[in-house]
Amino acid sequence: MADETHPGSSEGNGSHLPQVSVLAQYVKDLSFENPSAPGIYQQQQEQPQVDVQFNIGTAVVGDNVHEVTLKIEVSAKIADQPAFQVELSYAGVFGLMNVPEDQLQPFLLAEAPRILFPFARSVLANAVRDGNFAALMLEPIDFHGLYMRQQAQIAQGIPHGTLDIPGPIGQG
Repeated sequence: MADETHPGSSEGNGSHLPQVSVLAQYVKDLSFENPSAPGIYQQQQEQPQVDVQFNIGTAVVGDNVHEVTLKIEVSAKIADQPAFQVELSYAGVFGLMNVPEDQLQPFLLAEAPRILFPFARSVLANAVRDGNFAALMLEPIDFHGLYMRQQAQIAQGIPHGTLDIPGPIGQG
């Protein structure tokens, strides 16, 4: 019976299992520019051409504590005239215990952004709507797939930079 674990002991109660917690999430920086106002509102019958860029950054902020920042830059034009530009840095602070070293980067660069994205999407939609444009509804992003693609490029020696997220963008 020496192999038995007891509910009160540290063995068998999951204390050695990976544990992740979201300690905080917040708008780190938000900028909305409307350079062609008020004239741009006379051309709003056209759908804007929208360009979206993403970047994910990480930083260690304490023992087992990491900040992940999802930076989203959106620029829109109507009839080749700038309509709006939004830059959002949305961050989360994550507590990570017992996460294996080989799983740390995939969590920070794929899973954490997946957790943050719906909140960042809402902030962006509201900022664009508050600028008197139709709310910008970004499609969900496969951060895991992007991470895997980036890792494959690194393995092939292809330089990488800011991730350009292809795909449809909805206006709602």
